[in-house]
Amino acid sequence: MMISMARFGRLGSAWIFLAAVGAASRASEPVKVEAGRVAEVAFASTKARPDPFNQVEVDVVFTAPDGADLRVPAFWAGGRTWKVRYSSRIVGAHRFRSESSDADDQALHGVEGVVEVVPYTGGNPLLRRGPIRIADDRHHFAYADGTPFFWLGDTWWMGFADRLAFPDDFAKLADDRVTKGFNVVQIVAGLYPDMPAFDPRGRNEAGFPWEPDYARINPSYFDEADRRVAFLADRGIVPCVVGAWGYHLPWLGEAKMKRHWRNLVARWGAYPVVWCASGETTMPFYLSKTRDQDVERQKKSWTEILGYIHEIDPFHRLVTCHPARTARESVTDPTVLDFDMQQTGHGTPPQGHAALASGGWNAKPTMPVISGEARYEALEINPTLTAADARQAFWSHMIAGGCAGGTYGANGIWQINRQDKPYGNSPAGNNWGTTPWDVAMNLPGSAQVAAAARFVTTIPGWSRFEPRPDLVAWADPAENAPAPLCVAEPDGTRLVYILKPGPVRLSGLPAGATFELRWFDPVAGAAAAPVALSPSPDGSATVSPPEGDHDWALAATLKR
Repeated sequence: MMISMARFGRLGSAWIFLAAVGAASRASEPVKVEAGRVAEVAFASTKARPDPFNQVEVDVVFTAPDGADLRVPAFWAGGRTWKVRYSSRIVGAHRFRSESSDADDQALHGVEGVVEVVPYTGGNPLLRRGPIRIADDRHHFAYADGTPFFWLGDTWWMGFADRLAFPDDFAKLADDRVTKGFNVVQIVAGLYPDMPAFDPRGRNEAGFPWEPDYARINPSYFDEADRRVAFLADRGIVPCVVGAWGYHLPWLGEAKMKRHWRNLVARWGAYPVVWCASGETTMPFYLSKTRDQDVERQKKSWTEILGYIHEIDPFHRLVTCHPARTARESVTDPTVLDFDMQQTGHGTPPQGHAALASGGWNAKPTMPVISGEARYEALEINPTLTAADARQAFWSHMIAGGCAGGTYGANGIWQINRQDKPYGNSPAGNNWGTTPWDVAMNLPGSAQVAAAARFVTTIPGWSRFEPRPDLVAWADPAENAPAPLCVAEPDGTRLVYILKPGPVRLSGLPAGATFELRWFDPVAGAAAAPVALSPSPDGSATVSPPEGDHDWALAATLKR
């Protein structure tokens, strides 16, 4: 077998290394790839088939240096070609052998080779620290090496569409988010919300992800999407891939939706992605005449598909679903979820966001809880949602949920409005505004939630925070504003958030200890100079924020 290797320069990324396989035999030279990067091997069948996507499946079994076997699905790349993508953080020789459902095709079945993984020497945290996982406390996220990971997501639902041109527009938006500190992008794999099937607005440069009759996928569509996934990962951004909006399931059927997901896992599972099985999982199509039946069918079938994703993904990427309310409520078995993504409501006041997060923290089985869709910042919808709305929802849910993270959204970005091509109306006749994505990109809310994340992650022990509303109260018992929110770390360090300025009483502080107190301005994104705080003998202290008629945050860090 002849193997040639090259960087996947077409993607504008150093993520993929290529190998081309000729005939079935053992490779004479290994494919070399840095730890965490993606090795791609292509298999060229010698047989002509009328429908290769539906007639043949190919898996490739990789044996790691530690002896572990990983069965990696290959994807049909068009014509007679199948490809497999593989990555590992384990340095050494990883041997592989292909297995085809057509065992007589010796170009697809029984092909052997080696991927040689060498140490990674760069600075990308997704390669240096590894893909994200659930932290050991089951309430937070971490990189593979255990380094805490705070989920700061942005919402680009239709970011694979050609309205966000690649590479220029895509890079402009990505670079803005990286500069601000975002590390997750939620993006849908072509089966979009807010449109019927095969709406022209859902195309990318190569068309639709499926042929119009759902006969088979369109590999060229996913080739274009590949470039965007690699681009995000190359900049340290976790692609949170949403497989489809929930209401597409009745159109494809469960079997074809599994085929859709097998293709996604095969193409992108080797990247440091997160899987979100579906968007608004149980929501029927906007104009459906069978809404009650659709809800029950979607809930049952998406639970099955979530289990299927776990089953076929050898890399064990995190799996969740985007809900109408909570991921837990969207499935018949919550154990198929690695974390609880919530949709906390565009019209919901901040205390409602906090209440939903608190419910997620306390529910069993234990898992991180984040808002995957809260209050989108918007210039044009009625009522207008401001940076304050987005910021207060973010803070409230984040604190009440234990500081695992949160997700920002802006009208204009999620649907990718262009100056010359606004998205237009949804099937139900709604129009969410015409603000172009590159104007929405600079709305102040994105900088404010990013500043919140930076502040939280400077607090020692933040990844051990637990919600402790009992440790803070308004100093004036007659105050009827929403109660202050508080998270605390076992040593006494805590973070408090208040929706309006006013003195608050901290309790449960270790007597005799000294704390460093920092007030944080969530609007300006800046912290005041630290001051020392010594609690009274009963472990309490009353503190007041600086001047400013808006919300405030307070970090009280135990001085050692």
